[in-house]
Amino acid sequence: MTPDLPPAGAPTGDVAEVPRADPQRIPYAGPVAGLPPQTGMTTDTAVFTEAYAVIPRTVMRDIVTSYLPGWSGMRMWMIARPLSGFAETFSQYIVELAEGGGSDNPDDDPEIQHALFVTGGSMSVTIGGTEHLLTPGGFAYVPPGTPWSVRNTTPGNTGFHWWRKRWQPCNGVDRPDPIVAQEQDIAPSMMPDTDGAWGTTRFMDPADLRHDMHITVVTFKPGGSIPFAETHVMEHGLFVLEGKAVYRLNRDWVEVGPGDYMWLRAFCPQACYAGGPGPFR
Repeated sequence: MTPDLPPAGAPTGDVAEVPRADPQRIPYAGPVAGLPPQTGMTTDTAVFTEAYAVIPRTVMRDIVTSYLPGWSGMRMWMIARPLSGFAETFSQYIVELAEGGGSDNPDDDPEIQHALFVTGGSMSVTIGGTEHLLTPGGFAYVPPGTPWSVRNTTPGNTGFHWWRKRWQPCNGVDRPDPIVAQEQDIAPSMMPDTDGAWGTTRFMDPADLRHDMHITVVTFKPGGSIPFAETHVMEHGLFVLEGKAVYRLNRDWVEVGPGDYMWLRAFCPQACYAGGPGPFR
């Protein structure tokens, strides 16, 4: 399998009594293995502008994978990294680990915080000497300066998303604690006055100011929408786990589906309409 997988963002709401995510139903989309045929069309939704970028699933092919020193049995797709005119604050990778693959020292920069979200297979993640087994929907947050390692200890490939961001210290604010969670066990926070059409699964507490970033899974029911041009200070990386929608990015509307990735710079207007027939996540 190729790594299947996660995206971010959205405002706060009240926690509702809603069913947890069903691990048997939820697919996590990911890159496409191999190369397209020579007879294939080059037309797609890939675009790079001063305010946003769209990297569709169809261009995440084997030929654009990268490798890192200190890892074995690993390849990855770099879908965001700090770059002039692009992402300024974070990196986001889709990683594929072969059986036995991983790293005992994924990053030696003590000021970098990390987050992982498993989309296929399972893997062992050790954070500060404590081992955790993560399966699809599993999430781990590694605070800066905390030793960690990752290893695919199960048959077949494992896929996961990996975020890196330099932690921003603040007077009187301690470094965050590690987090290990499962998406299916977290009740989504429902946006008010949406009749359950728009909900956000949060891996960090927005009121915990030790965190200088947030990673969430946002779910829209078919026909659900962001009904205004949402414009705010947060830079976004959004990966489509499931479903399709028409998404507004700055002045443009783009159709997106499973495995597509969007980057939005700070203050870039965004809105969307979920197209169905299933949820858009």
